[in-house]
Amino acid sequence: MSFVQSKRLTLFDYINYSALTIISIISSFPILYLIIVSLTDKDVYVPFQFNIWPEKWSLEAYSYLLSTPSFLAAYKNTIFITIIGTFLNLLFTFTMAYGLTEKQMPFRNMMMGMVILTLVFNPGIIPNYLLVKQLGMLNSLSSLIWPVLTNAWSLIVVKSFLETIPSELKESAKIDGSTDLGIFFRIILPLSMPAVAAFTLFFAIAHWNTYFNAILYLTDTNKWTLQVLVKTLVLDASSSMTGNSAATDQVLPEETIRIASVVLAMLPILIVYPFLQKHFAKGVMLGSVKG
Repeated sequence: MSFVQSKRLTLFDYINYSALTIISIISSFPILYLIIVSLTDKDVYVPFQFNIWPEKWSLEAYSYLLSTPSFLAAYKNTIFITIIGTFLNLLFTFTMAYGLTEKQMPFRNMMMGMVILTLVFNPGIIPNYLLVKQLGMLNSLSSLIWPVLTNAWSLIVVKSFLETIPSELKESAKIDGSTDLGIFFRIILPLSMPAVAAFTLFFAIAHWNTYFNAILYLTDTNKWTLQVLVKTLVLDASSSMTGNSAATDQVLPEETIRIASVVLAMLPILIVYPFLQKHFAKGVMLGSVKG
């Protein structure tokens, strides 16, 4: 009986892994197409024709984009809000969630109720816009960071994760004379690395893909994020490519420029994700133990 069960389980695994492999290969075709076309020379480029190995390689599209001031400015803006925004997201989310785990904290239940209230009710676009305007953050990169320092879902998940850490560790540290900040940075945070890695990826991807808030709050094209510029390039490859550059007098296929810009926009996330994938999966599972 055990042999039959083992045989069935092995067969299921074989079918499952085979199906996932086929799906992965099929899903990778669009990304492979983007990379290959962006590296194809303009003289041999044929629209909508897929070649695994181009007849002639070229980096002209990337050289064109990386020599354009508007593209470089958008890249710098996106990197800035991703690094600073992710750091502040982690700081505010984990410190507030840690405070909410302390049962002796005054007004703890009321604050938790306010967090849940924001999860159920959203004020909408216009109140958010008016708030950002009243705070004087319009047309500033700070409008893409401060209004989204944390959110209710992240707080609840992180709080649930922190509650799984034995309270005896905190009590022992307090007996040894450690302060609350000392306990947080020396004990709680090191034990929360899987959750930190998971939410680092969450927050970083959210900031890197910032689009709607950038359109809503930014009017200066020099402060555009990368996703806004890529969207403009996809719709009109020449509308945003301004600036003094030796590459601007080259005639490149619009499709090549568009695809190269998409590749440059997704490349950092593709590079970072494999290093955080293991911690990402572990952090999500640990954060969902308690609710």
